[in-house]
Amino acid sequence: MAKPHTTSTAGKNTGMQRLQVLIPLPLAGVYDYKVLSDAKIPLGTFVYVPLGKRIVVGVVWGFSSNGTVNDERLKFIEGPVDVKPLPESVRRFVNWVADYTFSPPGAVLRMVMSVPKALDPPKSRVGFSLCAEPANFLVTAARKRVLDLMKVGYPRAGGELAREAGVSGGVIRGLCDLGVLEKVALSQDAYFPSPDPDCPGPKLSELQKFAADKLVKSIQDKKFSVTLLDGVTGSGKTEVYFEAVAETLRHGRQVLVLLPEIALSAQWLTRFETRFGVAPTEWHSDLGQADRRHRWRGVSEGSIDVIVGARSALFLPFDRLGMIVVDEEHDGSFKQSDGVLYNARDMAVVRAKIEGCSAVLASATPSLESVINVKRGMYRHLVLPERHAGASMPKVQMIDLRLCPLPRQCWLSPPLQDALKANLKANEQSLLFLNRRGYAPLTICRACGFRLNCPNCTAWLVEHRFAERLICHHCGFEMQMPDSCPDCGTKGVMAACGPGVERLLEEVLNLLPDARVGLMTSDTIRGPRSAAKIVESVHRREIDILIGTQLVAKGHHFPMLTLVGVVDADLGLTGGDLRAAERTYQMLHQVSGRAGRAECAGRVLLQTYQPQHPVMRALADGDRDSFIAGETALRKEGVWPPFGKLVALILSGHQGDQVKATAFNLARSAPHDTAIRVLGPAPAPLALLRGKHRWRLLVKTTRSINVQNVLSSWFSEVKIPHAVRLYVDIDPQSFL
Repeated sequence: MAKPHTTSTAGKNTGMQRLQVLIPLPLAGVYDYKVLSDAKIPLGTFVYVPLGKRIVVGVVWGFSSNGTVNDERLKFIEGPVDVKPLPESVRRFVNWVADYTFSPPGAVLRMVMSVPKALDPPKSRVGFSLCAEPANFLVTAARKRVLDLMKVGYPRAGGELAREAGVSGGVIRGLCDLGVLEKVALSQDAYFPSPDPDCPGPKLSELQKFAADKLVKSIQDKKFSVTLLDGVTGSGKTEVYFEAVAETLRHGRQVLVLLPEIALSAQWLTRFETRFGVAPTEWHSDLGQADRRHRWRGVSEGSIDVIVGARSALFLPFDRLGMIVVDEEHDGSFKQSDGVLYNARDMAVVRAKIEGCSAVLASATPSLESVINVKRGMYRHLVLPERHAGASMPKVQMIDLRLCPLPRQCWLSPPLQDALKANLKANEQSLLFLNRRGYAPLTICRACGFRLNCPNCTAWLVEHRFAERLICHHCGFEMQMPDSCPDCGTKGVMAACGPGVERLLEEVLNLLPDARVGLMTSDTIRGPRSAAKIVESVHRREIDILIGTQLVAKGHHFPMLTLVGVVDADLGLTGGDLRAAERTYQMLHQVSGRAGRAECAGRVLLQTYQPQHPVMRALADGDRDSFIAGETALRKEGVWPPFGKLVALILSGHQGDQVKATAFNLARSAPHDTAIRVLGPAPAPLALLRGKHRWRLLVKTTRSINVQNVLSSWFSEVKIPHAVRLYVDIDPQSFL
């Protein structure tokens, strides 16, 4: 961090004023500091302040006329940071999220200030610009990629140019030596080309144009609104909301698009570039620090018009935000599971309200919360009931595994095997879906029944045969497969139980040795580039059968994929999750939607032991409305969300007895109110996680209760030991 400018009081006889500064740390609240009365430091200014023996950066959050500390004991603000102040709307958003999630405001501010280097003074940079090409210039494939990029018309830094072109630094230096490129001084911050809203888009169907016109009108109204864009898979929802993006750009305002898996956004990015002439600016954890710095400042200073990113992009310091899109709004990955526990979908709606702009929630399988908000008149509803360009929805068939048992040590039923063979013979592509990573979820001793468990978690170790490791999917612990049973000592008796995608791959290769098989899981997809590579392989017909987990269900368009086989359709229906049926329906509907998206008809085969389950019936009949009606009735009868409120209280610590005692002490102090029910305490399903013991309570209330006030009053009566951590999860999505 750059050395701050120090405020001097020498030779001055002026008064002082107190300022409240919020520091991006999980502290109780703001801290008072003082400055000279004539200092002009507006609210939102980033400032250097002393904190203990350190100098840190905080944000001026308010003015204070008095406090618990005398003026003489207050420390001086060291000076302002040379960066644009945090807009008032962002500060309001920080306060709202902190209050709602029961989190310290500083913890929320830390998400806004996620790139500390962005506050440092910009450094001078050297880049390259395009010169006239010399005679007899040999244009190799690598050089052509560089030249094509440079024809966009703006200089680039060498590292950025090499990365975007997919070449080495030597190629850049060679072009410079030839006089094709020349070194130039770059502006202090990166250049971000502006999307062209007037680039011609694709021809929309009548239904698409109707929906697009409604979204465009919401932009023109320049006020807060929320629209649920509800369209079947392949209906062209993206092209519809692109029209609203274009209108937002015409009005000179910024756009934020949230995607559930930014690593899987390659096709979306290509579609955006085709529509607007340039790629959007990305925001995700795979970016380097320099890129994150430039993009944070670009958003703050208004030089970036469109950001597409993961849930963390919601906390970027936009100052002229005009539209927020949450694509695949039902997706569970929008829920933050550590630190500040928030749902990016819900907080996106809040931020849109604070900014006074439009929010669009898009999905083929909208969450029950969004559906009910439509019925309550809180959200507008736009429906796209047909696939684009005349494509038909795939035919869904169930394979009843009670009547058609699986062959021994096989996980593909004979009908699914036959379908894979026929599809391969027809030169069409297939997808096998199993939402379970690794080779096998459990390793057991055939001699004594001992199961290999994680020493740090209440979880089995998952065999990853390709990596030759046993791995815990919760804490990351790993070990080699033992030669003998750790319990009874018998050698050669450790056996894999159950299938994972690696085991499925093994079976497919044995069944169809000539098939070209690809694997798509979080173990094989390490970032946007690797995701784009395998997607491109499918498009180039280099893969006949794609095997994957939930990553394959997220928005991919594979024209020649005509068969989807769901290996274990019942997998998500077990456990104590109140949303289990809803999530299973969403997942299976989404993965089914990968089939038959072009001129070739598609079909889906679901392997299940529960063909009469409402989820399976809804999928087979194509009757989403009946499923939603059934789920709505069940939730309403039990006063479960969205008809009631839930708060999960999770206590954790290294001493199990202390955690348990604290949980029971907390329960004894619970409020006595007929509208409030406290369930528990009980050991969490993951009773041991990363070496810490965990107990849970679940608070259930009616919608009329201000649960945050209830919690504040309740916790004020209970002393939580320092060795025990209390996590408050408003609107929990996981019950582990």
